[in-house]
Amino acid sequence: MKSLIDFFNNSVNQYPNNPLIWEKEEGVYKAHSYSEIKNDVYDLANVLLSLGLKDGDRAALLSEGRKHWLVSELAVLHCGAINVPLSTKLEADRDLFFRINHSEAKILIVSKNQLPKIRLVKKEFTSVETIIVLDDIELEEKEVTISSLLQNKETLKEKYNNELKERISKVTPDSYANISYTSGTTADPKGIILSHRNYTANVEQAFSFIEIPQSYKTLVVLPWDHAFAHTAALYSFMHKGASIASVQIGKNQIETLKNFSNNMLEIQPDILMSVPAMAKNFKKGIENGIAAKGAVANSLFKAGIKFAYWYNGTGDNKGAGLKFLTKPIYSFFNKIIFSKIKVKFGGKLKYFIGGGALLDIDLQRFFYAIGIPMYQGYGLTEASPIISANTPLYHKMGTSGKVVNDLEIKICDSDGNELPLGEKGEIVIKGENTMKGYWKNEEATKEALKEGWLYTGDMGYLAEDNYLYVLGRFKSLLISADGEKYSPEGIEEAIIDHCPYIDQIVLHNDHNPYTIGLIVLNSDAIKTFAKKQHKDITNPDDLDAILEELDKDLKHLRSGKNTENTFPARWFPSAFGILPEALREQNKLVNSTMKVVRGKVTEYFSKEVEYLYTPAGKNLNNSKNKENLSIFLKSFK
Repeated sequence: MKSLIDFFNNSVNQYPNNPLIWEKEEGVYKAHSYSEIKNDVYDLANVLLSLGLKDGDRAALLSEGRKHWLVSELAVLHCGAINVPLSTKLEADRDLFFRINHSEAKILIVSKNQLPKIRLVKKEFTSVETIIVLDDIELEEKEVTISSLLQNKETLKEKYNNELKERISKVTPDSYANISYTSGTTADPKGIILSHRNYTANVEQAFSFIEIPQSYKTLVVLPWDHAFAHTAALYSFMHKGASIASVQIGKNQIETLKNFSNNMLEIQPDILMSVPAMAKNFKKGIENGIAAKGAVANSLFKAGIKFAYWYNGTGDNKGAGLKFLTKPIYSFFNKIIFSKIKVKFGGKLKYFIGGGALLDIDLQRFFYAIGIPMYQGYGLTEASPIISANTPLYHKMGTSGKVVNDLEIKICDSDGNELPLGEKGEIVIKGENTMKGYWKNEEATKEALKEGWLYTGDMGYLAEDNYLYVLGRFKSLLISADGEKYSPEGIEEAIIDHCPYIDQIVLHNDHNPYTIGLIVLNSDAIKTFAKKQHKDITNPDDLDAILEELDKDLKHLRSGKNTENTFPARWFPSAFGILPEALREQNKLVNSTMKVVRGKVTEYFSKEVEYLYTPAGKNLNNSKNKENLSIFLKSFK
């Protein structure tokens, strides 16, 4: 038996007194042991049975990461029911109530911070019978607090104890555990069905090349519904008897994120899970902090980073050959600079595990240089989600790591034919971690799952040493007029890395004569430039200078001198369009995992796309770009 219930109970039996969850209570972190959490799970499971939650029913969970999040999911699973984890980034609109209605959730478990969203759309619910609120708050119709329900826990235990045991005995490895909805990159998100065995198999696979001692702690800043955090943090740490800590919840997401820095110092995590957007913020914060210490410190830091890049190589050849003779130099920089940076992360951090999207190699080099490697992995929710990972034992920057054990993988062309080793194509996998299908969506299931193989939709290739190189979305490739294809992500990363005036960019080519780039400018960099050049960003006549500076950067990048010709010149955009607004979750152009939704971007800015394929559009300093630049800058007055 390898259900999540088995995993949990085995850990409780092995590590009853180990802390499973650390949570901030009355200003200090309090540890909750494995045995204590088991009691909480059984108490809540009895409550759910009393509310009529039946075997196979769905319960939706909308909350920030906290003790009650894990307790709620485990309680639902112990009832033989299915949890539907929801993103706290969802707005009070169709994105939210579609998931609840489509899954036919009978019970909704929600925190007080998320409750206002629910109240705005609950009239749209078609199946919800009870809303359990995790905090004490004034209630409305159908709402009940968890504290009031647990007041009679001893009576409920006596009444439902036998039924709960029976429910638990019926849960099998193939029983459905979650319906996890995609981030809505299409009109209607798909509900990914993950079984108990999908999760437990992937937890086992997660330890193919890595180990976590039971003494380790992680502070989980990523949303707990996120597949990466869900498996790599919650269940992987639980399986090893280690502990997880929740970030102190603020009044809103911004306040919660601000608490994260202090919480790191308090918890002193051994490992952190990260995604590219977070990694970039960490890097920016470190660089700004060093710069604030003055010119000498900044010069030393830059010298140390440059040396460490050379010394580390690609990770797998760190200090190789005669480089080992220079190890004292590396130790010097580590002692006077890098070790002090580690203190900001609690002082005990060994490494990050990166996932969620592609992490560009410059970020990987940076964190390796400061002595806190960010081990890039690859996966997707449909795979529960881990497919490959870099680890302390096997690390090669620029790759997504070695493919985990007990997983078949092949690279296929657009017709589904397997390609030889080293050739680029779609990544296709088969293993116990691959999803059961999409909830109430047979057509999408048949498209993704064929004879047990999961077609990921991602492009990549396998090297002889079993390292996987992920190159981007297979179905979002640039396609030239002659039918040749190329992944845009690498070019986009290079442009952002080497053009300080660009914050976001989306490349587009759909059988067109040339590629175009849709640009969101970096408002801070633009304002700094304008100030230095004594330009007024509100004056239309001064916009020419901004566009000329941007054009100079892009032309330099096109030459390939500072990118070492890492991509073919033919795919570099021949025309760039300035966008009047940023790509954000609010305008649905970025999904809840911070990935750009390319199709929606080109549709939303269809006028800009059309204009860029005209003769006038190829000149960066055109009327449309001036108009959009003016609109964009007005929002930052």
